[in-house]
Amino acid sequence: MNATQQQIAWITQQVMQELAAQGSSRSETLDAPSAPLQVQVGISNRHIHLAREDMDILFGYGATLTRMKAVKQPGQFASEECVTLRGPKGEIKNVRVLGPLRPTTQVEISVADSFVLGVKAPVRMSGDLQDSPGIEIVGPKGSVKKASGTIVAWRHIHISPEDAERHALRDGMEVSIQAQGQRAGIMQHVVVRATQASVLELHVDVEEANAYGLRNGDLVNIITEQPPWLMFPLRRDCARWSS
Repeated sequence: MNATQQQIAWITQQVMQELAAQGSSRSETLDAPSAPLQVQVGISNRHIHLAREDMDILFGYGATLTRMKAVKQPGQFASEECVTLRGPKGEIKNVRVLGPLRPTTQVEISVADSFVLGVKAPVRMSGDLQDSPGIEIVGPKGSVKKASGTIVAWRHIHISPEDAERHALRDGMEVSIQAQGQRAGIMQHVVVRATQASVLELHVDVEEANAYGLRNGDLVNIITEQPPWLMFPLRRDCARWSS
């Protein structure tokens, strides 16, 4: 083998080694699991959203909500105003009104609150008020008896449509949440709410947060591909307890 042939053989060997190294690196990249999407926890206590007509009855005609502090979702806030919820068995005072006003009054309580008030509040997404129980709402200027509108809020994730698409999520789909810590566990059937002007945040109520040892601001992982043992059908109306 002359010098030219030796040089060609050496170059060929170097090229083959480089291609093999690139192929190995690409394979490792494809095989490596992507980092899970993390979402910040926001814990919701019992609260109420008021329609204009009910605001007028409870706080006086033309009354406006007094902003106390902003919440994470843009445009929404906790107000200074509070009401009393009165049910067949009992009442709960100092229930915070969240703003801004909405087209329909909606009361969001916990399962334990249902027992106190004596109502069978179903677990529902916000706005799904059909066949939900009514309740009496008492304010400083008057009271109103609602025929429906009381729910236990379904756990959900707020996310913008752009971020949802980026992470292969879509509005209305269900995912699971993996919580860490002493009460680590997987929370299933968390609904994705992909809407404009949303900030990435997981909304759970106080009872769910306590069950998993979660606090406001904690980070949890979103699981989109669930193992077979976590897959089972679920009825959307979960209120089957007696109060």
